[in-house]
Amino acid sequence: MAEIRIAFVGAIIEEPEKAQQEFNSVVSSYKPIVKCRSGMPFQDEGIAVVSIVVMGDIDTINAFTGRLGQIKNVQVKSAISKKNLGATH
Repeated sequence: MAEIRIAFVGAIIEEPEKAQQEFNSVVSSYKPIVKCRSGMPFQDEGIAVVSIVVMGDIDTINAFTGRLGQIKNVQVKSAISKKNLGATH
């Protein structure tokens, strides 16, 4: 049984025109765990900042952040709650 946690994922996308499509594709592929997504483009600076709240098991959350972090021009940081919200079978 996997423990369910809430996590915050923050991403900075440099040169969004080059990375945004792949970034969005990864986020869409993890749609079942994504609970909230908010983004702020800084067009003059060529940067976008995205915050995502997810809820799932730790392995899935880590896989999600790992995939985002592998995208060129994307930096990712996350924080995972210590509180177990239940378990999946």
